[in-house]
Amino acid sequence: MRFRKLDLNLLVALDHMLELRSVSEAADKMFMSQSAMSNALTRIRTYFDDPLLIQVGRRMELTPRAEALRPAIRDILVRVDATIDVQPEFRADQSTRTFNVLLSDYTMRVLMPEVLALVEEARGTVKFNLLPQTVVPYTLLERGELDFLISPEQLISRDHPSLLLYEDEYVVVADKNGPYGGAPIDLEAYQVASHVVMVPPGNAMSVESTLVELAGISRNVDVTTFSFSSIPYLIAGTSRIATVHRRLARLIGMQVPIVHYPLPFAADPLRQMLQWHAYRELDQGILWLRSIFEEASRRLDIHSPHQ
Repeated sequence: MRFRKLDLNLLVALDHMLELRSVSEAADKMFMSQSAMSNALTRIRTYFDDPLLIQVGRRMELTPRAEALRPAIRDILVRVDATIDVQPEFRADQSTRTFNVLLSDYTMRVLMPEVLALVEEARGTVKFNLLPQTVVPYTLLERGELDFLISPEQLISRDHPSLLLYEDEYVVVADKNGPYGGAPIDLEAYQVASHVVMVPPGNAMSVESTLVELAGISRNVDVTTFSFSSIPYLIAGTSRIATVHRRLARLIGMQVPIVHYPLPFAADPLRQMLQWHAYRELDQGILWLRSIFEEASRRLDIHSPHQ
C-alpha cells in the first residue's frame, strides 16, 4: 500500500531500524535478509532525502530528521495496529489471546496469583506473557508492545489512561530471632543497622530508596539485590534489616522467620497503578482484563487483611 508515493510497509522496517539502530538486528526481527533491509533503508533515504541512520564507529546514530520521525512513525503504527485489532466482542472463555504485562517481582508475588485465580474462575482461556521491569517502564507501552503496565504512580506515563489498583505501606523487616526481632526499630538503629536493598535495572533508584532519600536518611547498605521478593529470605538468619512492602512482608513472613514493623520515619504509601495505551480504550479484551485486575486488587484485603 502506498500513501503519497511511500510504500507504507517501509514504515515498519524504518521503525525497527530507528529503535534498534541496526540494519542487521532490524532484519532479524522482521525475518528478512540483511540485503533486503539495506535495500529498504536505501528506498526510505531516497524518499525522505535524508540518510536517517549514519555509521559512527561501530554504531549507527540517528540524524535530526530521524529523531523527529521516530515518535510519529511509532504512533502511526500503534494506532493502525489498535484499530485493526479491535474486536466487537471478546469471550474470555473462548479467546486464546496473549496479554503482555510488564510488572515487578513484587507485583508478581502479591497480585498475580489473585489475577490468575480469577481468570480460572471465569474459565478464561487467555494466556499471559509477564515481562520484567525496565529502566523506563512505560516505553514499551508507548511502543504498543504491552497490553498493561503495573507500576508505582511515579513511574507511569502521563500520556495514557491509568487507574489505582491499591495502596501498600513500606515496613521494616528483620529476622525474628535476630537483634532487631524483638521490638519496633527506632530511627537511630535503622541507620546503624546493615541493610539489604533492591536496585532496579540500570542502577536506577527504586521508589522505596527515593522515599528514604527524601526523608534525609542514610543507610548502611550491606547487600543489594535485583528482586524485592528475595529480600526477606536474604535477611532471615542474619542481623540485617530491609525496607519492603507490607503485603510482601506478610506473605513471605508465613514462610520464613521474619517480623515487620512500621518505618521509624514518615513515608508516603506506594500507589500501585494499572496503565494501558490510550488507543486501546475500547478494546474489549483490555476492558475485561482491567475488571479482573480491579477485582484481584479488592481481594487482596479480603485474603490479606490489615494488621
